[in-house]
Amino acid sequence: MLTDPRLSAIKRMLEKDHAIDCLLLLHIGRGKWKEAKEFMRENGLTLSDGTFRARMMEIESLGFAEAKRIDPLKKYYVKTKSGEKLAELLLKLFERLE
Repeated sequence: MLTDPRLSAIKRMLEKDHAIDCLLLLHIGRGKWKEAKEFMRENGLTLSDGTFRARMMEIESLGFAEAKRIDPLKKYYVKTKSGEKLAELLLKLFERLE
């Protein structure tokens, strides 16, 4: 995993602040900043706009999300099949840790 370029890139992304939060937000269909912020606030969690956008761009670059244009300045993100698979694996991991 440390020497495989693709797996290493995924590992680096997962190590960053709120990367797993953003993957799970995609999983529940909250890939738009307003919806993500609302969900996080309702659950007593924090996530800055800049962090959300940076993580989503990185998640997209790895093929786990796809950006959709709302207008020339705004976009929202949707999960890809591989993004859904990664989110499900993460959820299974956390369930097993309980």
